[in-house]
Amino acid sequence: MFKKILIANRGEIALRVMRSCQEMGIKTVAVYSEADRLSLHVKFADEAYCIGPAPSAESYLVADKIMEVAKKSGAEAIHPGYGFLSENADFSDRCKVEGIKFIGPSAYAIKTMGDKITARKTMTNAGVSVVPGNKENIDDENELLRVAKTIGFPIMVKATAGGGGKGMRLVNNEKELIEGARLAKSEAKAAFGNDDVYMEKYITSPHHIEFQILADNYGNCIHLNERECSVQRRHQKVVEETPSPLMTVELRKKMGEQAIAAAKAVNYSGAGTIEFLVDDDLNYYFLEMNTRLQVEHPITEQTTGVDLVKQQLKIAYGEKLELKQEDIGQFGHSIEIRVYAEDPSNNFMPSPGKISYVKEPNGIGVRNDGYIYSGFEIPIYYDPMISKLIVWGQNRTEAIDRMKRAITEYKLTGVKNSLSFIHRIMETPDFVNGKYDTRFIELNKDFLMKKEEVSEEVEDMTAIVAYLDYVNNLSNKDTQNNEQKTNKWKDFGRRKGLS
Repeated sequence: MFKKILIANRGEIALRVMRSCQEMGIKTVAVYSEADRLSLHVKFADEAYCIGPAPSAESYLVADKIMEVAKKSGAEAIHPGYGFLSENADFSDRCKVEGIKFIGPSAYAIKTMGDKITARKTMTNAGVSVVPGNKENIDDENELLRVAKTIGFPIMVKATAGGGGKGMRLVNNEKELIEGARLAKSEAKAAFGNDDVYMEKYITSPHHIEFQILADNYGNCIHLNERECSVQRRHQKVVEETPSPLMTVELRKKMGEQAIAAAKAVNYSGAGTIEFLVDDDLNYYFLEMNTRLQVEHPITEQTTGVDLVKQQLKIAYGEKLELKQEDIGQFGHSIEIRVYAEDPSNNFMPSPGKISYVKEPNGIGVRNDGYIYSGFEIPIYYDPMISKLIVWGQNRTEAIDRMKRAITEYKLTGVKNSLSFIHRIMETPDFVNGKYDTRFIELNKDFLMKKEEVSEEVEDMTAIVAYLDYVNNLSNKDTQNNEQKTNKWKDFGRRKGLS
């Protein structure tokens, strides 16, 4: 097995990979930007190296810098996590040239499945069901209209190199088509440097269901059941659960077989995810493949008992997949929520800043994959997700109740966050009954967006933290001169018996 690996990522996923490495006796190397000097993944690793300024384009996305650290530290392999360079075919190739193992699939698989048009062609040839649509980029507006009529409205115009909800436009009729295509192309060009788009039939009331797969270098491939990912805002996932409330034994078998066929079509190796859209009649269509570990992988681990990161490492090292399809069970129910530093009441705008106080939940069936601590400054440069809260229950009802309890225990002040918003999701009748699709947030907006009430406990905790901050900074000239501010916290301290 590898003796030392570099994790080319940050935050909670870097910590997640390091924990599995520690259990396997593998030394870890962290890289960090100047904004992440005090991040927990830097402290947790055996070695850590700064790779540049805060912007990811000058640090985490610079292959030369990461490769330099890998060589300097003697790392035998690089785990890319997700995001950043995880689906970069050139980086995968670069690792091969440099003699450092890339813990992920081949550059061929990344390229093939990373381009939506090529992926659709490959899946069609492999007998995998795809959403009806065109397979080529179209620039001519007359041809665009002709093909759209053939597919039938409503239509989704999508960037071929897209992801994260960017470069996508829903078009309901002919009048909206040309402008929708122009907007999608413009956004795609800005986000991905590629303005190619294609069209596919928009599935009304779609369920977003994905299958986790594992494949080795010897032709062995299995799936580890499905994850329901239909609770989304701006095409980005907020809540995931497994098993899906929509799933039947027969449907799981059919979709699982299609997921395996999709992976084998590109000689896939490692952990990956095949994503499908499923309509109310249980017709399913290939959407895309994520050639990396997914953010929501913990719920699969909770219900199968399989450590996906350890499996990635073993496969990358050249070991045969030790698991058979019949070994994969489905034990209980698991739900994951993504806790964001954002303001749900303001169109989910990011809310970076200093964490005044955090107390993470725990207890039976609770797991929190996070990277923050009291006093930590959330950088403005990266995704605002600050943790993933995962629960397991013997059944779906217990899992929902456990999640509500865990959210209530989760104390987080200093930045706006999504905890109260997600707690309301857990109480929404459509979610409780398992009767929801990707329109869930839109259809339940009034219930979900009701004004939050700040409890006296939270107000007191915030004030206590501010008071203690005042005490710790008495020697600071600016604080001493701000009489109005200091008198306020002095008075509060007297009232609460703190001074």
